[in-house]
Amino acid sequence: MLRTLCRTGGAVLKNSQLTVPRLWVTPAQQRWASRLPMNTVVLFVPQQEAWVVERMGRFHRILEPGLNLLIPILDRIRYVQSLKEIVIDVPEQSAVSLDNVTLQIDGVLYLRILDPFKASYGVEDPEYAVTQLAQTTMRSELGKLTLDKVFRERESLNSNIVHSINQASDEWGIRCLRYEIKDIQVPPRIKESMQMQVEAERRKRATVLESEGTREASINVAEGRKQAQILASEGEKAEQINKATGEAQAVLAIAEAKSKAIRLLAEALAEQNGNAAASLSVAEQYVSAFSNLAKESNTVLLPSNTGDVSGMVTQVFCLQLVNYHSGLL
Repeated sequence: MLRTLCRTGGAVLKNSQLTVPRLWVTPAQQRWASRLPMNTVVLFVPQQEAWVVERMGRFHRILEPGLNLLIPILDRIRYVQSLKEIVIDVPEQSAVSLDNVTLQIDGVLYLRILDPFKASYGVEDPEYAVTQLAQTTMRSELGKLTLDKVFRERESLNSNIVHSINQASDEWGIRCLRYEIKDIQVPPRIKESMQMQVEAERRKRATVLESEGTREASINVAEGRKQAQILASEGEKAEQINKATGEAQAVLAIAEAKSKAIRLLAEALAEQNGNAAASLSVAEQYVSAFSNLAKESNTVLLPSNTGDVSGMVTQVFCLQLVNYHSGLL
């Protein structure tokens, strides 16, 4: 009886090893775990792994990392799910943008299993399902953008794809962490047109910068001339002010000198014998003037009363007083 039971248990274990289900693991994990672990009663589950156990063909429980005990023959490890972040390459595919440009685009998808039960029983092939969902979502999102916006809004495109994938993958116990576009290929003619557009834009910028530089230079030259004229006018103004001030001071000095001379003359005349001294000085000047008349010209005009010296002195003295007063005024 015991021998028959052992043979039956061995056959069941052998069949369980031969019928290995498809695992959702990376290629390295597939090479490492080419077959499911055997039920050896005492099992050690590695960290960041979840082993799904079935009892008599029905889901029983999920083994946690560490030591676990199973009943032989009745319990079987049906799925092994990795709880680490999984990287999936999204194959290259063609998509049409909003302005009818055909693009070749591929990407990388980063996933993590949050619920091993849903990942095992919610979908037949999680990797294939998520890859197809990423491709269809990518085509749908690219159809909403023009070619120029595809290159400028890659971040928003990636976030929209992640949001769409997470809405559908919640039932599978999978969480899409991020999606990155690897490469975007455009047709050769479109690429040549884009290069010509870039060159034209650069030439436009160079022309604009050159014109702005010329304008700034002209403005600087005009501003310099304006400042020079302002400074020159201010210099002329200061010069005229200084000149006028000097002339005014000279006039005041002359007036003060004449006033002082008149005062001194008046004081001298007011003294005793002042008139006689003044008459003597005028007579001397009169004689000296007559003596110099013949030296300057051959024609000499003499007054009719040449012999009346005292009358001539009085007349000259009065003229000098009038000249002093007119100079003072």
